[in-house]
Amino acid sequence: MDQESANQTRISEFILLGFSNDWGTQVVLFVLILAMYFITVLGNSLILLLIWLDSRLHTPMYFFLSVLSTVDLCYGNSIAPQMLAHLFSARKLIPFNSCVLQLCVSLALGGSEFFLLGAMSYDRYVAVCYPLHYTVIMDGGLCVGLAASCLVAGFLNSLMETVITFRLPLCRNVINHFACETLAVLRLACVDISFNKVMVAISGFLVIMLPCGLVLFSYIRIVIAILRIRSTRGRHKAFGTCASHLTVVCMCFGATIFTYLGPRSASSEDKEKMVALFYAVVAPMLNPVIYSLRNKEVIAALRKLVEKLR
Repeated sequence: MDQESANQTRISEFILLGFSNDWGTQVVLFVLILAMYFITVLGNSLILLLIWLDSRLHTPMYFFLSVLSTVDLCYGNSIAPQMLAHLFSARKLIPFNSCVLQLCVSLALGGSEFFLLGAMSYDRYVAVCYPLHYTVIMDGGLCVGLAASCLVAGFLNSLMETVITFRLPLCRNVINHFACETLAVLRLACVDISFNKVMVAISGFLVIMLPCGLVLFSYIRIVIAILRIRSTRGRHKAFGTCASHLTVVCMCFGATIFTYLGPRSASSEDKEKMVALFYAVVAPMLNPVIYSLRNKEVIAALRKLVEKLR
């Protein structure tokens, strides 16, 4: 055990294998990831700017959307720039402390996003089921409290996973991933990691299933409330307030459930890379696009901003 601990202290940096060593593949990945990263930064920054400038968007729903956009911006910036720089690097190195920080930050932001989607589903539940009391129930204090709770829950989960991961003695420093990810780092351990895998599974289950349970409860009540509306126009209007959020929920939770409940294969490490790429680059890009294209109020605020700039 002393020798194993010594091996751990000698690791000052990690080598990331990334996706592929093929030059053509790296060029294609660089162009795609750069384009998605640009859309992520532009789209989420624009969402935040519109919510800040337009008083019509100063509502609980857009408060949660602004928090989600902030999380997406930070999530994308925690991984994408390094990924782009490493695509053309012969040796993809990351210092030990930077690896710890990257794992902690990405886990905290990823967990916070799932909890935020759960909180946003509760907001839609109150808006549809209790429209006359919506502003009273979803007051500033509750909104800030829910958002803060989501961020704290994500951080605590991340801190637990990060601590139990990097307390292990590590015998190797070559990570088969494009970033520091929990399971990829655990594979470098000199000791049995069964306990760590169980803790990671429990942690992932709670982070996914608790918000998912709240989403299911909220939308079952929403569907029941919508079916009680007699007019077709009223039903469409009620469902329209939830369409963007429901699309994002299906995208995020659907990808996770498909990944972890789907059949296991020998290419599980490649699957882990694809899932990490989806949540680090694709999801932060799609969220503002979905909320913009399917939201008349955001489009109206954008038109108003363009007219002012003219």
